Amino acid sequence: MCGILAVLNAIGDSKTVRQRVVELSRRQRHRGPDWSRVECAEAAVQPPAGYGQAHHFLAHERLAIMDPAAGDQPLYNGDGSVVATVNGEIYNHQALRAKILAQRPGIKFASHSDCEVVPYLYEVYGERLASMLDGFFAVALLDARSGALYAARDPLGVTSLYIGWGRDGSVWLSSELKCLQDECTRFQHFPPGHYYSSATGAFVRYYNPPFYTDFEAVPRRFPSAPFDAAALRQAFEAAVSKRLMSDVPYGVLLSGGLDSSLVAAVASRQMRARSGNGSGGGGGQGGGNGLLSFCIGLTGSPDLQAARRVASFLGTRHHEFTFTLQEGLDALGDVIHHIETFDVTTVRASTPMFLMARKIKALGVKMVLSGEGADEVFGGYLYFHKAPNKEEFHSETVRKLRELFRFDCLRANKATMAWGVEARVPFLDRAFLEVAMGVDPAEKMIDTNSGRIEKYILRKAFDTPEDPYLPAEVLWRQKEQFSDGVGYGWIDGLKARAEQLVSDRTLADAEHRYPDNPPRTKEAYWYRTVFESHFPHQAAADTVPGGPSVACSTPAAAAWDAAWAGREDPSGRAVAGVHEAAKAEAEAEAGTTAARDASSIDRDSSQELAATATTAATTPPSPPHVSLSALLAEAADGDAPLALGRFPPGAAAEPAIGGGGGGCEKPPPLAELESLSPAAGASALALSGETDVGKARGAAEVSGVPTPQPAAKRLRR
Repeated sequence: MCGILAVLNAIGDSKTVRQRVVELSRRQRHRGPDWSRVECAEAAVQPPAGYGQAHHFLAHERLAIMDPAAGDQPLYNGDGSVVATVNGEIYNHQALRAKILAQRPGIKFASHSDCEVVPYLYEVYGERLASMLDGFFAVALLDARSGALYAARDPLGVTSLYIGWGRDGSVWLSSELKCLQDECTRFQHFPPGHYYSSATGAFVRYYNPPFYTDFEAVPRRFPSAPFDAAALRQAFEAAVSKRLMSDVPYGVLLSGGLDSSLVAAVASRQMRARSGNGSGGGGGQGGGNGLLSFCIGLTGSPDLQAARRVASFLGTRHHEFTFTLQEGLDALGDVIHHIETFDVTTVRASTPMFLMARKIKALGVKMVLSGEGADEVFGGYLYFHKAPNKEEFHSETVRKLRELFRFDCLRANKATMAWGVEARVPFLDRAFLEVAMGVDPAEKMIDTNSGRIEKYILRKAFDTPEDPYLPAEVLWRQKEQFSDGVGYGWIDGLKARAEQLVSDRTLADAEHRYPDNPPRTKEAYWYRTVFESHFPHQAAADTVPGGPSVACSTPAAAAWDAAWAGREDPSGRAVAGVHEAAKAEAEAEAGTTAARDASSIDRDSSQELAATATTAATTPPSPPHVSLSALLAEAADGDAPLALGRFPPGAAAEPAIGGGGGGCEKPPPLAELESLSPAAGASALALSGETDVGKARGAAEVSGVPTPQPAAKRLRR
């Protein structure tokens, strides 16, 4: 993957606008640290005299995975009339090259890049381009023959892409919205499975699988194909195989759950077969295979333990990373800045993935396979236990797939690309989806009385005792959502932190501060304020989904059980009676490690903070700009007893930041602000009820990537 930025009909001096495009593209250089390039072309149709010149720009930040020595973008067709910038991987590029050469025998491709087929396909087939690509992609190209901009996004939105409109009538496309928010009056997600042409200004859906068209039919139609274990297994093996296309080192994300373990098992077999060592599944059936695997979690977490078993069975070269609750909290501001959402589930799961991607990149790995999509396809989330019938079960899987680009696809893409690591997701392969979504949903229904747990047919397809893909205890392990599996203390710690930061009164007033998509929990309110500090534009907030959700359900499925009403918890544990045994087992295995992590954050500073609260309560109030510093100090402390629901009574002098024996002297107010990021200041101000978020950012006047981590505060573990 890479980062792309395209601008159509930007009006102004070409050198000035080009420099601005370079500056904006730099905001997403983390997506493509290997090379950068910007191409400029004069618009074929110019505005009336006196309005300035119109130009087009294509910028590309490259992550070199295929043909690293060549293949830099933007890419041209033979005569230069079509220029394209592409983010993604095209798995059928060899077949497409043959198709192009059959139509244009004289074409000479300049590289072995999979993306080079794109400008030639457009030259030959025009707007049919997107429907011909097998892979994940975001494409923006300019056609000098017509002056049109053409853009397209892959069927499920695995690759991120946004579109915006500038004040001068220009059209903007970007991999991340941070490149658009300062130049566009409005912007939005580019819809997955669609292409756009500036000639018509319309989006056209090119991806129309039966499970979409049947869902939209009146009355709805439902699939009826019988479950075929061999067909499902072979389709998935093919999906994994094509995603091993790479010219650089790669690995697999291995949580030890069913989905990632199956990806690792199939990839392991593929690598062993290619090296001539046979196709056996376990390490004892063919030895190590050289496949790298990665896992992260709190010490003693369910994922770490399960991943170890799987890695040992498969013989992978396994890398296990741990993080503390405090390290996760420290990273939260950076995470929200990169993933560009305040959705609770996404933030929870993105943080450990973000931390793991950094470690993976440090090992020299640029590409990983991941297990996103299986829960949507097979109804793997624990709330599917409550599906009232097979029709509603299937409808929910379709709803989940259609919205996946706002949740798990967004997380997998942005949390890894924050460090220049590409995540590929075989469960969302087009051909595999045709098979899996065509199965009669009665086969997917959960019936624990008869032993049919979630994702039963997927498990059954790979239940081959004579040549096992996975150990039985892993193949039939109950679902763990990633944010739960990394350690139950992670979720509990986030909730506890939100409880410290957001008062009951603040949450009660949330609908007044955020009338659109108001936060329903203190944790959601906290994330919303951090997001707002990075992305204050209302259009940015409008890109984030909302509505009631239980254990990752859509709002429609949240109505399946009356007992869920008012229970806003996206964790799988929210489904009472389904996951209690798994939680108890994990806590027994892990001991009290996670609880100690949660309680050890600055625990020795509680007496000091209590004294600060007493002092603040007995001194005259200070002006808001004075009390903000005290507020930020409290926000930085892990055990702050003062909820940030409104300005606490101020003190005549600024309180010291150093706590619990840290020995820090009190810095002057400005220095104290500079020890905090813009996000931390703006977030704390927003939590206090201040309406002008810009005041906090302006007060700090700090440049760089925002991270709400106070430099002057020493934390104990």
